[in-house]
Amino acid sequence: MSDSPNPKQNHLLAALPAQVQSRLLRHLELVTLPLGNVLYESGDTLRHVYFPTDAIVSLLCVMGSGATAEISVVGNEGMIGVAVFMGGESTPSSAIVQSAGHAYRLPRRRLKDEFNRHGDMLLLMLRYTQALITQMAQTAVCNRHHSIDQQLCRWLLLYLDRLPGNDLSVTQEIIANMLGVRRESVNEAAGKLQRQGVIEYSRGHVKVIDRAQLEQLSCECYAVVKNETERLLPYLPAHQHP
Repeated sequence: MSDSPNPKQNHLLAALPAQVQSRLLRHLELVTLPLGNVLYESGDTLRHVYFPTDAIVSLLCVMGSGATAEISVVGNEGMIGVAVFMGGESTPSSAIVQSAGHAYRLPRRRLKDEFNRHGDMLLLMLRYTQALITQMAQTAVCNRHHSIDQQLCRWLLLYLDRLPGNDLSVTQEIIANMLGVRRESVNEAAGKLQRQGVIEYSRGHVKVIDRAQLEQLSCECYAVVKNETERLLPYLPAHQHP
């Protein structure tokens, strides 16, 4: 986690014009997001939006049986809470912290006030939402049509893009919950990657050794999301993708 977070570590906030940043700055509250923290549950009315600086948040759908599947992942490239300005105020998904860090929290009313100015904030948030929808749609296609091996590669790349190094603190159980598959399947897929020299895996820890090979082994879904995001959000640094 960063020693001294600041709002511009979130690329959406950093991309806003200075006058918009100054209007929002006094309303932004720095919050710590510990691993496993639930920002909102399915059906909750969203009272805040969150702009992560060094945390990663997973948006999950939870079935009646308790089974889960990740529909998108958000890091410092984005924002959690698009339902606030889309008009719904709530969402059937849950938002759970998967990598601990910080975020800046903004009250719902302040975001809507800025959004209703019909200026730079509105345009930026609509483009970000389109990028997020692209990720969600591609995730649905990937989960239906691609192997668990390919899904694991895509998942690792999405998380890697949102971390400063090549190390992920994550268990096979968490990955299985995110992909909506059995833990044994993740164990088998991770074992293949380790034997190929792509990753080093130990309990609760994944280190990516060969990112280029990981991208080659992934399905087309990662590249589709990457290319569309770069088109919609050209201000993002390399390897920052919703």
